[in-house]
Amino acid sequence: MTDPKNDVRLIWSRYYSAFVPAPAGPGFLDRLKAASGAIGGIAVTGLLCGLMLGNGIAHPLLVAPMGASAVLLFAVPASPLAQPWPVLGGNIISALVGVMVVRLIPDPAIAAALAVGCAIGAMSLLRCLHPPGGAVALSAVLGATHGAPSYMFAIVPVGVNTALLVTVAILFHRLAGHSYPHVAAKAATTHGTSDPPPILRTPSEQDVEEALNAYGDRLDVNAADLQAVLHDAEMRAAERTHGRLACGEIMSRDVVTVRAGQPVAAARQLLHDRRLLSLPVLDDAGRVQGVVGPLDLAREGGRVQDIASEPYIVHADTPVAALLRPLTSGVRREAIVVDDDRRLCGLVTQTDLLTAVAFRA
Repeated sequence: MTDPKNDVRLIWSRYYSAFVPAPAGPGFLDRLKAASGAIGGIAVTGLLCGLMLGNGIAHPLLVAPMGASAVLLFAVPASPLAQPWPVLGGNIISALVGVMVVRLIPDPAIAAALAVGCAIGAMSLLRCLHPPGGAVALSAVLGATHGAPSYMFAIVPVGVNTALLVTVAILFHRLAGHSYPHVAAKAATTHGTSDPPPILRTPSEQDVEEALNAYGDRLDVNAADLQAVLHDAEMRAAERTHGRLACGEIMSRDVVTVRAGQPVAAARQLLHDRRLLSLPVLDDAGRVQGVVGPLDLAREGGRVQDIASEPYIVHADTPVAALLRPLTSGVRREAIVVDDDRRLCGLVTQTDLLTAVAFRA
């Protein structure tokens, strides 16, 4: 028999999560920045419009939907609905639709409904869907109490308001260190090819696109951004799973090394004869000074210390999870394990990491 109290809690949690979703994304400081950006954006837009059109500072010329546009521009600048073309195109096109509808339909109630619906259709077709556009179209209808508005309504004040607001948003996000207009970051490749690093190949962007299409409801997120979030979540899950395993447990201890003062030919011979991809470079006291791989051999220099690369240094108690990102990025092939005096303890290669992840999950 079920506990009525548990049933009540379950129902309450479902309704609460549906109507009061948990805030995701930026912390309090970013929200404070968004609020300050919106204050500045609306203030500058209103004042400049007032000055440009001769109303003066005391009479800013603003349309109400700019407040809704400001929410998107400053609070969620990565949203596809907040990019410059959706904001500018969506507002202007919706204004034109609203004016056209109110000129054709004399009944205000019918005109209002058609203006909003047609604005959504036009924005969708022109790939500039912007929620405040519906309010712009409605404003054109509701403002027609003293006769049909002119098509200039789409330019002044709507177009001018929107252009100024977008300009302020671009400047604000540049100063705040945000990416706007937002472009999803592409994973850097180390071999000059179009393939992303191995860790970023699943799920692919096409997989994410198909999943979004199959979801049924439109989500306000770019597929490339969602893919990046999924990859990061997977990496964090892997790091948590292998967080207890330390480098000292999987490292190779009998490591082939080369002295910093030896000639480059000695390193080349060792790499070839032992079929190695890397050699830790040690000084006379056994401290790690660098690492040499096949690509380093192409550098100019007579001694190993002249061509050695900067090593990726870890300690025996470093969690294996900390190696997942650097050793799967295509930049590093190995992590060199040292003690507190930087003396060599062992080596963790990509093969060691793969084995640990595959068999110790």
